Amino acid sequence: MTAPAPAGVTAAARITAVRGGALPVLESDGPLALRRTRASGPYTQVTMVGAMSVPLGGDRLRVTVRAGAGAALRVTSVASMVALPGPDGGAAEFVTELSVGDGAELHWLPEPLISARGSELRMTTRIRLAATARLVFREEQVLGRAGEEPGRLSSRLTVHHAGRPLLDQELSYGPGVPGWDGAAVLGGCRAAGQLLVAGPEFREQPVEPVLLGGTAVRTPLAGPASLVTAVAPDALELRRLLDRGGA
Repeated sequence: MTAPAPAGVTAAARITAVRGGALPVLESDGPLALRRTRASGPYTQVTMVGAMSVPLGGDRLRVTVRAGAGAALRVTSVASMVALPGPDGGAAEFVTELSVGDGAELHWLPEPLISARGSELRMTTRIRLAATARLVFREEQVLGRAGEEPGRLSSRLTVHHAGRPLLDQELSYGPGVPGWDGAAVLGGCRAAGQLLVAGPEFREQPVEPVLLGGTAVRTPLAGPASLVTAVAPDALELRRLLDRGGA
């Protein structure tokens, strides 16, 4: 008797960058395709190219990125990722682990994640920064495609700097989440995101809290970092707010 095929896809992608621009590890399988692409300035650039529609319900995806001491790495994506319901109605999981060494710099700048109706996605992002690491981390989430209600989306972000906690937050949106669309959370908006910028320069000159319109704010963190958080009616306005906060 043949065993039933497991539901969903399990796939992983791994990037390691070192000083001088080399990529000793650039591996991906299944739908997580990685390509080295041309970048300006000192950065080595890797672009994520979706080889198929992911994440579907039941998928288990993992991306691991390591910027070694002195490396300068920029990671982008070609297009938005769309969370879709799977054939069995289960939740998908997407885990991202980023590590930035001393004197290294990582820019994590993917396109938005779109939560489509009927989907369920659990995102987990873990970031570890060395004492003199620099990071630009952008995360954007769009709740529903044009004219549709969103799926259920849960996101957990933890950041450690020099072994100490810098940021730990968890957000949930969509059906079954109390108050997610109320005035205290999204207030009718359909896009949410944040821009985390960390570096040793913030020790000497922390940023001042700044309101960026009525739905965005930039605040200093209790460590060498600044955080822009924003909600907006759509992805275009969200990007504009995040770019303004990070300028």
